[in-house]
Amino acid sequence: MLAGLVRSLRPAQWAKNTFVLAPLVFAGGLAAPGALARALAAFGAFCAASSAVYLVNDLRDREQDRNHPRKRLRPIAAGTLPAGVAAGAAALLAGAAAATAPVLGGEFAAALAAYFGLQILYTLWLKRVVILDALAIALGFVVRVYAGAAAVAVAVSPWLFLCTIFLALFLAFSKRRHELVLLADGASSQRGVLAQYSPVFLDQMMNVVTASAVVCYALYAVAPETVAKHGGRSLLVTIPMVLFGIFRYLYLVYQRQEERNPTEAILRDPPFLINLALWAAAVVAIVYGR
Repeated sequence: MLAGLVRSLRPAQWAKNTFVLAPLVFAGGLAAPGALARALAAFGAFCAASSAVYLVNDLRDREQDRNHPRKRLRPIAAGTLPAGVAAGAAALLAGAAAATAPVLGGEFAAALAAYFGLQILYTLWLKRVVILDALAIALGFVVRVYAGAAAVAVAVSPWLFLCTIFLALFLAFSKRRHELVLLADGASSQRGVLAQYSPVFLDQMMNVVTASAVVCYALYAVAPETVAKHGGRSLLVTIPMVLFGIFRYLYLVYQRQEERNPTEAILRDPPFLINLALWAAAVVAIVYGR
């Protein structure tokens, strides 16, 4: 049961919460006293909050998940994690996240509350509305960035928000495409909104948001405020790494279709992880090299 509870918390998905740390890194605030501790506390609060949301979602969808080729193996759907235990764990995690919020300030608390509200709306309604389901996922990432900035009291470039929303939409649309292809004729019975999507339509959406994300990142790298802050256009050298990361993700989506969704697959893909580490090292070196 304990192993099932840990699996249901989906620790692999906590990687999404690293967006909370992005404002601290890009604003050059790592050297500020206490900033890293506050950022990590914010990251922990969002990990607890997101795990609570996953438990609630799995509880609500457990009957439907039992007919899914992969989701039927989730502990709640499989019956290895009792519903009462899952509900209690969700309440404890939500309480822990809420208890952390006031320590990090009113703006962070408001952002965390907005995240919870958005996730409840998504679970109860938005995930059944075409396009709005993907936008809701993307807004969740934007809220993470805003919360991370509020926790450490740094300003965030508008370019970072734009890059975040386009990248998150790319991830959301690619996930929908994976579900559509994996479930084939049974897609609409597993997730009703999939009946309103098609691979061609999702490919078009992915093309739009992919190009937008790359252009926004490039514009951020050459923006006057970025040049002034970092003493030049050194961030341009990271653009090939960004392109490789996106292309590698697309490769996993189109050329190596698996039951595991692409977001999980990249966390087990050595080329993607090596490139991500190199990009992160380059960004830290550029931002803090001065």
